[in-house]
Amino acid sequence: MKNRLKVLRAERDWTQADLAKELDVSRQTINAIEKEKFDPSLPLAFKCARLFNMPIEEIFSDQV
Repeated sequence: MKNRLKVLRAERDWTQADLAKELDVSRQTINAIEKEKFDPSLPLAFKCARLFNMPIEEIFSDQV
């Protein structure tokens, strides 16, 4: 799944570890999502949307 997590994280000068802490997941999970090796669960996608104050569709896309 395509996503903008890396860009959104960089805009805030957050490391993967910083974002992982905010979302209560491991840094490895953030890395895997950013590299599109892992799709977030729906609850995690909602957490991301709330954290960045954006609709889920603006962060994650199923478009190839």
